[in-house]
Amino acid sequence: MDAASITTRLRAAGCVAAAEEAAALVDAAGGDPERLAALVERRCNGEPLAWLVGSVRFCGETIVVHPGVYVPRWQTQPLAEEAARRLPPTGAAADLCTGAGAIAVVLARRRPLARVVATELDRTAADCARANGVAVIDGDLFDPLPLDLRGRLDVVTAVVPYVPTDALHLLPRDVLAHEPRLALDGGQDGLRLLRRVVAEAGPWMRSGGSLLLELGADQADQLAPDLRLKGFVEVERLVDEEGDLRGVCARVR
Repeated sequence: MDAASITTRLRAAGCVAAAEEAAALVDAAGGDPERLAALVERRCNGEPLAWLVGSVRFCGETIVVHPGVYVPRWQTQPLAEEAARRLPPTGAAADLCTGAGAIAVVLARRRPLARVVATELDRTAADCARANGVAVIDGDLFDPLPLDLRGRLDVVTAVVPYVPTDALHLLPRDVLAHEPRLALDGGQDGLRLLRRVVAEAGPWMRSGGSLLLELGADQADQLAPDLRLKGFVEVERLVDEEGDLRGVCARVR
């Protein structure tokens, strides 16, 4: 099986970047034709490429991604870069629902003298983040953070599940078939965990610290009252390279 025939199969299966994916699968197979055939079959059945090749590029960093772990998206990169800009060189940051740890990796690489910790509820994802060198604490949102960080965080980032339960069926078929529902389902309106993060963040943050949240396009307006109520100001919207809204960032008074 050569790259050209793999490209044809991947394109027929709906892979947009078929040629690039074919090259990646060939590399991942390491010259083993049986392994290559199995990888191509799995990709044609919708498994994420990152699971098959073992990693994904994110903000110029190679992020290890284990099977069963939500794959970091390119749309999250503006949030990670903005968080790194807002983190003082010797500051402190927490990345909630870290998943594979992509945002935490970016923060740690951009600010090597800062203290960067992460939390993650899913054991498989937490182990994956540790494989990326992230200091992960198992648990839900702020609950497991060390008490010595209370009132000291300069930056809090969170890519929590935010897809409304009734809208899950609108996601791509391969995402629904393979990626963990725990990383997708945000409850009835998609804001259940976003509202929790906003409600619980203040006591952990320094005055002037930044909260950065990924969310859906219509959720920024819905979350605005919660941010105001909890003392967040200077709310800004984050857009991706296509101009689509991907998140918000705000400072705590």
